[in-house]
Amino acid sequence: MTRKFFGTDGIRGVANQELTADLAMAVGRAAVAVLPGENPRILIGRDTRVSGPMLEAAMIAGISSAGGSPVRAGIIPTPAVASLVLAEGADAGAVISASHNPFRDNGIKFFAASGFKLSDAQELEMEKFLTGGHSLPPAAGSPGAVGRLEQPAEEYVDGLLAKFDLDLAGMRILVDCAQGATYRTTPMALGRLGADVSVMCDAPDGYNINAGCGSTHIDTLAAAVRADGFDIGLAHDGDGDRVIAVDAAGEVVDGDFVLAICGKHMKDAGRLPCDTIVTTVMTNLGFHLAMRELGINVVTTDVGDRYVLEEMLAGSYGFGGEQSGHIINLETGTTGDGLATALLLLGVMAETGRPLGELTGVMRRLPQKLVNVPVGDRGALGEAAEVWSGVDEQQARLGGEGRVLVRPSGTEPVVRVMVEAKTVELCDEVCENIARLVAARLGPDGHTSGPRV
Repeated sequence: MTRKFFGTDGIRGVANQELTADLAMAVGRAAVAVLPGENPRILIGRDTRVSGPMLEAAMIAGISSAGGSPVRAGIIPTPAVASLVLAEGADAGAVISASHNPFRDNGIKFFAASGFKLSDAQELEMEKFLTGGHSLPPAAGSPGAVGRLEQPAEEYVDGLLAKFDLDLAGMRILVDCAQGATYRTTPMALGRLGADVSVMCDAPDGYNINAGCGSTHIDTLAAAVRADGFDIGLAHDGDGDRVIAVDAAGEVVDGDFVLAICGKHMKDAGRLPCDTIVTTVMTNLGFHLAMRELGINVVTTDVGDRYVLEEMLAGSYGFGGEQSGHIINLETGTTGDGLATALLLLGVMAETGRPLGELTGVMRRLPQKLVNVPVGDRGALGEAAEVWSGVDEQQARLGGEGRVLVRPSGTEPVVRVMVEAKTVELCDEVCENIARLVAARLGPDGHTSGPRV
């Protein structure tokens, strides 16, 4: 069945355009129909977008009208919903968020009672309700009661800190909360561990989430860390399932470095299951070379935390993630968690007594460039023979000392072009050549619309 609503990370779209209150209500009712049990208790969390309360209210109405029991958790990070589903014994959790996207977008994704995301089969069943393949469940004679968690942020932080034996006294940390869902939880957690915490972008107003801040806009954080003498900077995305770090010199430490640093430390301590890290095709070639030298196996998947987690569970691996900073550590949670990842990285610094800039010596990054090319139909890429012919030509220029990856985004109307090469100049040239070709053939107006970094 072709999916109309669910992508690689739930439902995503412009609020009040693709993702309407009517759709959110229908999704709530479909969830009650698909989830096990006659009166499923569904915990709902959201990020700080202005459309969040509207969609939350609509989902609550849909769940309740179908006989389910919705429970408000308010503004909390995505991983907190997964954690609280387990802690509260709920039947499922729903997150209203569009992650790192701008405020105008929003989304809905679900976690099962296990704390893991819903299966493909469950999402496909919900698709049938939403597209008319099934009739929506009739309203119950008595609507489900609506509940509220009293201190969800505190409960999440308490549960997470119980998994770490960590003292951060004397460590100066600057946190960029992306005007998003972590604006309370991460400062709370780090402060309780004794760190000297300063915070930026922690005053969300519904419109400023991810706006020039957070893990996709790292320059301001990097400059502040370097100028003010912090030991480390940490940047979340809007829903808090990612973190990107900055060392004391202002150098960016992305997910590849975090996986390498923490993976090595875990292997040395005998805590890396199967001596294996799972990552995606976007991971820098330098990571693969470094892990080979350390005797760590690397398993590669398609882009998306869903695929990383599937491979981790299939192979009994415990650690994996993406270059974007979306890291999954099954020792501490069932999904990507920016705060848990930050604590893992800070733990390596504390245990080794080494600064982050020194720890990054575990790998050397090959020059890499990624651009997003706006397109009219991202699905048309597969049949764009002229594009693929050009990709082959540019790949040949790299002479076996680099690689090209061209793929449609799973959540946005763009094609992502990524190139790695032995020099910055060659990397930039090959990437721009391919991006121009994609824009010329697949741009929204059928001609070059220009790539964006």
